[in-house]
Amino acid sequence: MSSLISERIRSLKNISWKLVASVLVVLAAVVYTIPTFKPEIWPYKKINLGLDLQGGMHLVLEVQSEKAVESTIERMAQDLRQSLKKEQILATGMEQIQGSKVSFRIEGKDQIDKFDKLLSISYKEFRIQTRNVEGDTLSISLDLPDKESQRIKKMAVEQALETIRNRIDQFGVSEPDIRLQGENRLLIQLPGVKDTQRAKDLIGKTALLEFKLLDETHDVDAAVKGTVPPGTEVLYEVREDPDTRRPIKTPYLLMKRAILTGSYLTDAKVQIDSQYNEPYVSIKFDKKGAQLFEKITEENVKKRLAIVLDQKVYSAPVIQEKIGGGEARITGRFSPEEARDLAIVLRAGALPAPVKILEERTVGPSLGTDSIHNGLIAGIVGAILVVLFMAVYYKGAGLIADIALMFNVIMIFGGLAAFQATLTMPGIAGIVLTIGMAVDANVLIFERIREEVRRGKTPRAAVEAGFEMAAWTILDANITTLIAALVLFQFGTGPVKGFAVTLSLGVVSSVFCAMVLTRVVFDYLVVHRKIKQLSI
Repeated sequence: MSSLISERIRSLKNISWKLVASVLVVLAAVVYTIPTFKPEIWPYKKINLGLDLQGGMHLVLEVQSEKAVESTIERMAQDLRQSLKKEQILATGMEQIQGSKVSFRIEGKDQIDKFDKLLSISYKEFRIQTRNVEGDTLSISLDLPDKESQRIKKMAVEQALETIRNRIDQFGVSEPDIRLQGENRLLIQLPGVKDTQRAKDLIGKTALLEFKLLDETHDVDAAVKGTVPPGTEVLYEVREDPDTRRPIKTPYLLMKRAILTGSYLTDAKVQIDSQYNEPYVSIKFDKKGAQLFEKITEENVKKRLAIVLDQKVYSAPVIQEKIGGGEARITGRFSPEEARDLAIVLRAGALPAPVKILEERTVGPSLGTDSIHNGLIAGIVGAILVVLFMAVYYKGAGLIADIALMFNVIMIFGGLAAFQATLTMPGIAGIVLTIGMAVDANVLIFERIREEVRRGKTPRAAVEAGFEMAAWTILDANITTLIAALVLFQFGTGPVKGFAVTLSLGVVSSVFCAMVLTRVVFDYLVVHRKIKQLSI
């Protein structure tokens, strides 16, 4: 008697935890699924649709990595020029040839010896391309070794990928697809983007921020006409006339060498000017940048300092006093969106090299609507066929499996919404496939139960034996499928990853529905209702 009571208690405990788990999981799935189909009822996380379902932008960019090598050579040449000046070595005719070489002349044997010593100690990274000595005159050209040039190009592409990813993340695109294609190309897919021009501007902006002093000793007009003094350049500030709405270009004669760059920035945010009620971008430097900015403003009081972004002057204020605290502002009569986008690119950092758009496609939402419609029809037709087969072949047990199948689909949609995964066309195919596979576990269990019934066991004993004997087979089959799906998710991209997401969720939910949800129903029938014969 006591053994029967203890067994009864054990059975009730088993039913209770499975029942609680089933109710909680199904309830969570319903809560997460509702916002996708009825957002007005429960405005929470929705399932993200991929580019092929909701439309958006498709871009292929080429990183002009040669420009990164040229920029490196230019910086090193400027540094070399300063070192030569410091060591009192006179170099004439220094120029950058074909972007990747620096050539110049040094006269005098003593000067040549001092230069050779400086080159061997401080500039080992330079490769001597050509070296000709005629009398006391040395003509030399320097470049970077091929291995170093390849390293710079590779780093430029990797940094461009990361910078663009940071910009897009701050832009607010859900589930963008950004990946490397070949050696120097980037594939970018932005689902749901409507303002394509703004997105292109944000992605393609180099965002090289520089602070340059104005050359106020030479004539700007003469420089505009072509007489540009050595070490200077002419850049323009472009503003829009408020009355005619025509662009007004104001030339500035600037020192070519930047005294501070945006590499020291730690933050950039949009603020509103209280006097003019116009947005501006407030920037903040790190500790070293703050020290440099304070020193620059202290040494150049009453001089004009131009704020230059991508070779365009945004403002050129007069330094009235030393500025401490490491903060500055960029003004330029921005619209709120322009100021926000500028802050984004400054926070994300400058691109190491310009990017060129090789391919651009805008995917309309009509294709996505048709795909969803066709996918739903395929899923519904497949589900109806599976439901009919199970109901006809397994009778009452088949109806239980059909109920579990319905909850299985709800759990997949709930999982997609909860994890903010992206549903794509291959993902829909994964759901349809899961519907077909979902009843496999039930088939294994039902066949085992049939065998036990034929052996004369009671319904309760047959159910327990059927579930226990089929459990390991079900787990083995589904774990191997799940491993394959996880590998596809880890190493796949785009459509492959979308398929892997729904397949993984489908495998997990199918096992849960077969081993827990249907078991709750069977235990209720054989333990509480004490049915004498199984409809199977």
